[in-house]
This record gives sequence, C-alpha cells and structure tokens, in this order.
Amino acid sequence: MAKTHEIKAQSRKDEGKGASRRLRRTGFVPAVVYGGGADQAPQSIQIEHNTILLAAKHEWFFSSLLDLNVDGKVQKVLVRDWQKHPFKQLMMHMDFLRVNENEAIRVSVPLHFLNQDKSPAGKTSGVVISHNLTEVEISCLPKDLPEFIELDLGELNQGDIIHLSELKLPVNVEIVALHLGESHDIPVVTANTVQEEVDVAPEETEAAAAAAAAPAAAAAPAKKDDKK
Repeated sequence: MAKTHEIKAQSRKDEGKGASRRLRRTGFVPAVVYGGGADQAPQSIQIEHNTILLAAKHEWFFSSLLDLNVDGKVQKVLVRDWQKHPFKQLMMHMDFLRVNENEAIRVSVPLHFLNQDKSPAGKTSGVVISHNLTEVEISCLPKDLPEFIELDLGELNQGDIIHLSELKLPVNVEIVALHLGESHDIPVVTANTVQEEVDVAPEETEAAAAAAAAPAAAAAPAKKDDKK
C-alpha cells in the first residue's frame, strides 16, 4: 500500500485568466478539485508554488493518493492533469480528482527495474536490455494503491522477454490492459543480441561486385554487326 502525502491549499473565489495570472505573480498555482459524485461541485483552489515544485520532483506526486488539505478540510485526491511552462520551472495549473475510497480507481504507476546489472543478460557483451514500458495502468481500491511496481531482472537471460502478465502485483491490484485480451499482454522488457556490423574494405566490395557481374556478362548474347 502506498503512503499518503499531504498537500496544503486554500480555497479561492477569483476565477478566469486574469485572476490566474495574478495568482502566479504572487507565488501561487491555480488549481481545481472535481469529482466525487453529483453532490460535490468543483472547487477552485490555490497552492503555494514552492509546495507544488518540491512535490513534483517525486514520482509519488503523480501516481499516489494525496491528502489535499483545503482550509483545514482534508479530502483524498489524485493528480489528474497539470500544465507546465514551456521552458521555465513553473507549474501553471493543476487538476485534482476526488477519490471515493470504496470504488476502484485506475492509475498509471511507475515500474522500478531491479538487479539488471547483476543479471546474466546484463553481464553479457552485445546484449541490449530494453525497457519497453516505464509505467503501467492498474486498477484497485484506493487503500491498495502502490506507489510503484518492482520488476526483478536478476535472472534475466539473453533472448528473454518479460510480458505484462509476468509482473508480480500487490494483493488486490490488477493490470487494466490484461482485461482487454491476450493481444494486450505486451513485452515489458526484452534482452536482445545486437549483431556487430563488419566493415568491408572498398577493394573487397569492388571485387565482390565484379565477381557477381561476370556470370551475367558471360550469359548475355553477343551483338552482331549490322550489315549495310
């Protein structure tokens, strides 16, 4: 089960682009909390930018259940969307989704690859280990949500392929794609041998081309002189 992390925020009444620009100038990030049923209306909030900037440095911020403390009232949420400045270290806007603790949620969580360098494949020259996925979408109750899923590659050998169905999941956690059919049981990790290209000297290339052209030339019919 993942840990919960508290994010403090304040409610706000001013909305619109102008209000959002004013908030950013004063060091706050405009955000919205929504979901949770028809009886819960979306709520506009503001969060200190440094709080968001520090939290966003951790992968748990985007994949874990958060305790969002708005004016002293805590609600369980997930980060659902965010907008960053194109080139500055600035978060422009955040969307949070309220979570019902009795309903399953779908979240993409990161994969952690362990012991790759210690594996037979990792120690073999010419073998390239590819991570085809870095995260996986899972379904579970909020209380069972893991911050990440570990994949131990300590026994990975040359030519091995590890599929989604081979991941070891926490109790009560399912992979969403596997409910869509066998065709969605895609490779997560592959260990393939890369063949080295052999450099051929130019004179060898020319000799090979001449040898290949000789039989064709011998088979071609000779041209007859035109009689006048």
